Amino acid sequence: MGMALFSKAAVAKGMNPFVFVVYRQAFATIALSPFAFFLESQKTSPLSYHLLCKIFLVSLIGLTLSLNLYYVAINYTTATFAAATTNTIPAITFVLASFLRIERISITQLHGIAKVLGSVLSVSGALVFAFFKGPPLKFINWYPEIQKQLSDLSSTSTHSSIGEWIKGALIMISANTAWSLWLVLQGSIIKQYPAKIRLTSLQCFFSCIQSAFWAVAAERKPSAWKLGWDIHLLSVAYCGVIVNGIAYWLQLWVIEKKGPVFTATFTPFALIITALFSAFLWKETLYWGSVCGAVLLVSGLYSVLWGKNREEVMIKSVRGNNNIDEENPEIKEEITSESTTTNHLTV
Repeated sequence: MGMALFSKAAVAKGMNPFVFVVYRQAFATIALSPFAFFLESQKTSPLSYHLLCKIFLVSLIGLTLSLNLYYVAINYTTATFAAATTNTIPAITFVLASFLRIERISITQLHGIAKVLGSVLSVSGALVFAFFKGPPLKFINWYPEIQKQLSDLSSTSTHSSIGEWIKGALIMISANTAWSLWLVLQGSIIKQYPAKIRLTSLQCFFSCIQSAFWAVAAERKPSAWKLGWDIHLLSVAYCGVIVNGIAYWLQLWVIEKKGPVFTATFTPFALIITALFSAFLWKETLYWGSVCGAVLLVSGLYSVLWGKNREEVMIKSVRGNNNIDEENPEIKEEITSESTTTNHLTV
């Protein structure tokens, strides 16, 4: 939410979005480097040429491409559309992880059905939250006259052509796919290089260099690179230190513990948090459509988490001494059924 707020403010004040990406990656690298040097000196792993190339390519896909494509797409569409399409990240991540054999799908088991159904519910709830309004919630409708003016302004806004809108949508989907692929690929890299702060610093450093070439090609005016003591400096500092630094490191930690799908499942919650903060801080109106979407989203998230938790219990039971607790007959039955299905498929 903070990233969207500060990015919008900086770009609205005339900052080139590609230059913005370069500076935020540079701030992230500078902020993380001391912590990576002092806190992870004992976690240093051999950084081979092959691993360094892999980190460079992952940075190119997940950080450089996703961020720059996002800013290209937003010029053809709207900020609302961009915020709504980011909620497809859990579904895209789930599909990519399944294709790469990172996430297991067992539609014959209850936990597998729960994960698939939960992913569909989460995306559906996010889309309902973003696009369906319904009647407003009366008890927090503070300024109806302002909301009417904003609604009239939104309804009168037009886009240059349908072709540009379609182009922007395709580019936005590409940006989300690149970010989802970044989430999926982090698991294998963390196993080879467990120093997560150093890994985040390296990726931000590589992305800064890559984005610099992109920005130089797109913006030739030297004045566009000037930073002053204004909203531009505050925005790049916040997005660099808080978002690219702390948030990326936290995501790597969660990916290592729970996997990429678990991490991506929480993406739609940004939409709910933004709406709540907007309602209580900026007096924006909430609608019943938002409430319905939030209920679907939370229900889908709970379904995914329940399915993954049950799957972990089953895996731990199988990897143990194969003695299933007699107090859990349902888990025993699922494990027996899954083992039979696996043996059949293997034959």
